[in-house]
Amino acid sequence: MTEDALHSVLVPGLACSPRLYGPVLADAWSSGSVTIADTRRDDSIGGMAERLLAAAPRRFVLVGVSMGGYVALEVMRRAPERVRALALISTSARPDTPEQADGRRRQIEMTRAGGFDDLVVGAFPALVDESNREDAAIAAFWSRMAHEVGADAFCAQQQAAIGREDSRPTLATITCPTAVLHGTGDRLIPVENGRELVAAIPGAVGTIIDGAGHMALQEQPAAVASALRGLLARAKAA
Repeated sequence: MTEDALHSVLVPGLACSPRLYGPVLADAWSSGSVTIADTRRDDSIGGMAERLLAAAPRRFVLVGVSMGGYVALEVMRRAPERVRALALISTSARPDTPEQADGRRRQIEMTRAGGFDDLVVGAFPALVDESNREDAAIAAFWSRMAHEVGADAFCAQQQAAIGREDSRPTLATITCPTAVLHGTGDRLIPVENGRELVAAIPGAVGTIIDGAGHMALQEQPAAVASALRGLLARAKAA
């Protein structure tokens, strides 16, 4: 790999498999090698971050979606010097509220009681912008990813999300080129969370995406790809 090539580490969201990143894989690969972080084997965000750091090269671009963003922010807390650029998509620096944590625990209980299939189907309307709720292709895509991750890993990921730290105190210490992307129709993590990241991270470039909910990569792939290309260009220049 040439000196100016970038290695990108892509971190999937909760119940998301590597295919989540299909719409931007070619753009990331055009700048260098790409790996997908494994988020299926740990029940804490810290454990996921340590696994990522152990497998990653010395310096890398870090991209996280939703829960993947929680992992990315934990990596920034533990090893900021290794990250050349950071993309945070559909995510938040805030910890769960008690109500959100209780909701996750109910989903864990439902899954362990054999209701994973029903949970996956029922979750879809909240994952997309209102304009995309009848999109059968995105619904099928979501179901396929969730079942690739599986019920056991889903429960571990939910437990990890419940126990994550508040990342807001460390946002001002992030100095690498940073992009924040968020859909205006995100019902799981409202767009105000994305705006908070942009305001708190020095020099962060925000992209607010109309017509997208929590699954911005699938709902508005061109907008996400364009923002990622801009970040990679900034990383090379830096």
